[in-house]
Amino acid sequence: MKTDTVTLEDVDRELVHALQIDGRAPLRLLGQALGVSENTVARRYRRLRTAGILRVVGTLNGARLGYNAWTIRLQCTPDAATAIAKALAARPDTSYVHLLSGGTEISCSVQTPTADDSEALLLHKLPRTSRVTAVSAHLLLGNYALPNNWAGPARLTPDQAALLTPPPNEATDVSLEPADRPLFDLLSRDGRASHTELAAATGWSESTVRRRLTVLRQSGVLTFLVDIPPTALGFRAEARLWMAVHPSRFTAVASAIAGHPEVSLVAQTTGPTNLLAAVNCRDSRDLARYLTERIASLDAIHTIETAPVIRTVKRAGALLPLER
Repeated sequence: MKTDTVTLEDVDRELVHALQIDGRAPLRLLGQALGVSENTVARRYRRLRTAGILRVVGTLNGARLGYNAWTIRLQCTPDAATAIAKALAARPDTSYVHLLSGGTEISCSVQTPTADDSEALLLHKLPRTSRVTAVSAHLLLGNYALPNNWAGPARLTPDQAALLTPPPNEATDVSLEPADRPLFDLLSRDGRASHTELAAATGWSESTVRRRLTVLRQSGVLTFLVDIPPTALGFRAEARLWMAVHPSRFTAVASAIAGHPEVSLVAQTTGPTNLLAAVNCRDSRDLARYLTERIASLDAIHTIETAPVIRTVKRAGALLPLER
């Protein structure tokens, strides 16, 4: 369903922000923070999820496990772009698969556990066809802003947010087991799946599910993200910015951009450019102002490439229906 067929009311927007803070917060707590009943929260979430507008997804934070994070760029012929993007999105290790720049470029994010996996991905597993004209891979060296902290959904007061904020992660060592796969598979489709549903998927008892979720969340290995198209929040111009920043001023520039409310991702990368940002603006004119005023004021940026997002095939979690 297209996002412009459903209008988010104030309580819907507050719910989005509440779920951004804690995607698995109980209905009772969500209702308390929003000042509405549990039934209202359940009804609003069900309505938006059924419409294909909003869902919560559980994702693996590979950084906590020492994984390598990559952003991949593929140049391809326009007739092949959709099929290749879908093939990439179907992989369990990809996220944020976008068609860019008039449909001739695809970008995606990938996590690989080992150097051997990185080599296999880059040399053997990426689509190989004459319609892919160029491939580049950029290792992410550090993040200054991440989508789960994007200011776009912000609606709640500090007191409301405090009711929902989970305790800080603990510095504990956790390893994933093969038995965790069904847990992650279901949570990648529905981050608010009940303990009963998770127990059925894993073959564990509900008490075991609860304990494992607690360990994975407190260690930071398992995170919950709000999966909502920026257009539903009124941001109709998305773009990826690839910037070359003078090394001596890199940290200052990256930190400054991370503080911009338009920005949902800021990361240091390898390659001919060293800074990547994901930008969400109200419209193309707003994007132009952002580039010519906010970005242009940072004179340590030597070059910038702007790639508009024309279609999102996958954000976090499982593959998105193509009509979204």
